[in-house]
Amino acid sequence: MKISVIIPTLHEIQNLQELIPLLQEELKNFPHEIIVIDGGSEDESATFCRQNGVLFENSGRSSRAVQMNLGAKIASGDMFYFVHADTRPLKGFYSDILKAVEKGALVGCYRYRFDSENFLLKINGWFTRFNGLFSGGGDQTLYIHRSIFKELGGFNEEYCIMEDFELVRRIKKRFRFHIIPRSIRVSARKYDQNSWFKVQWANLMAFTYFIQHRDPKEIRQLYQKMLNTR
Repeated sequence: MKISVIIPTLHEIQNLQELIPLLQEELKNFPHEIIVIDGGSEDESATFCRQNGVLFENSGRSSRAVQMNLGAKIASGDMFYFVHADTRPLKGFYSDILKAVEKGALVGCYRYRFDSENFLLKINGWFTRFNGLFSGGGDQTLYIHRSIFKELGGFNEEYCIMEDFELVRRIKKRFRFHIIPRSIRVSARKYDQNSWFKVQWANLMAFTYFIQHRDPKEIRQLYQKMLNTR
């Protein structure tokens, strides 16, 4: 099974310098490709990727939905694995995904834990084991067979935020969605730049607007007003 790891980025050179070697080490014995789709960075992301054998493309637009769809269009793998630059997949993730696929789970994600000892963030991470209304966010990463991605039409590019939840909501209506019972590591930088309460409140408001089918631009505007998202 060839896996295409697709990473949407914007000014993520430091994270790419950690993430790319990790991915390459894990996948060195398996058919794979790593694709970085950038939203207009002015750092050294392009140079770093190309020097390290990673396919780098500029989407011309800073929108994860647009970027990830472009990555899928370019990709040649049987399986797409969408990974945010500030997450760290586990050693053995290829085997995890392969085992899940062999059992018929063609789409799913991981649990996660934050790179922080904050007790409240540990609670947040613990809840990602449940396959409920709030599962499937981009921090959990997403593996999906190319046939399912194509059948669903990929990410809805009208969603400039919450694009991950919107796709997973459509997935769950038609396919089995699987959560691999291991926890990847996720950056707590958003909480470091704000407070636990502010982030939780902003997430709740954004999700409330989302389930009310509010305009994604309105959701993004609200979220950016409530938080420091630099």
